[in-house]
Amino acid sequence: MPSIVLIDGKVIPKLGFGVFQVPESATEAAVMSALEVGYRSIDTAAAYSNETEVGTAVRKSGLPRDEVYLTTKLWNADQGYDSTLRAFDASMERLGLDYLDLYLIHWPVAAADRYLDTFRAFQALKSQGRVGSIGVSNFKVEHLERVIGETGETPVLNQIELHPNLVQAQLRAFHAEHGIATEAWSPLGQGTVLKDPVIARIAQEAERTPAQVVIRWHIQLGNIVIPKSVTPSRIQENFDVFSFELTPDQMREITALDSGTRTGPHPDTFTVGLDV
Repeated sequence: MPSIVLIDGKVIPKLGFGVFQVPESATEAAVMSALEVGYRSIDTAAAYSNETEVGTAVRKSGLPRDEVYLTTKLWNADQGYDSTLRAFDASMERLGLDYLDLYLIHWPVAAADRYLDTFRAFQALKSQGRVGSIGVSNFKVEHLERVIGETGETPVLNQIELHPNLVQAQLRAFHAEHGIATEAWSPLGQGTVLKDPVIARIAQEAERTPAQVVIRWHIQLGNIVIPKSVTPSRIQENFDVFSFELTPDQMREITALDSGTRTGPHPDTFTVGLDV
């Protein structure tokens, strides 16, 4: 499994397994299936309401804890210094694990102006050895600049909506300039990009599925990618993306599908879970 070295020296797999919108009842089996296939990075969040099931699957897998890279995220309602520390304890209790590899601020919720205090709490957790790396999710350039300028620390990673219809070139360029890893959520555009005729043609040329082509596009761009599925065959299929390569022309064609179209909320307006 290819990995990326983060700016703090820690290592994260390029391909992980996401559990966004995976029901609690299906999460344990899906994560177990992913770990059996070979995934070694699992991404969850307090807001997904399936941290307990993720932790159970990791423990039941029999894999050594240091072989599974685990990410969770702080929800909007818990932003603020003291509330972040309490929320972290609650997440860890649900996960049933001793330490976390990566902790992310789920959304900036800039109107509430709490993400700096939240990140400072993250720094405290990291200094205590309870979290390996600290980062953010759905942050724009101005949010990142403020975190870097006012806390003195650069988030190791920004997890953002990113797929062929939303390439996020400006934000990825800022990440590259500052050593921030780019992680793509909704990497398949909620399935919409899989129906694109360009993707279909390239999949036929490569003798791969449309999903494999899009995941491979992410990896060749340098993104970390976390597709999700509850179907064992698709979990396996999404993992099998390291035995082929897209040509430069194919990469350009896929990138040219960028239309700036989101499938999820916009960071400027998303404040669910918090009164602002």
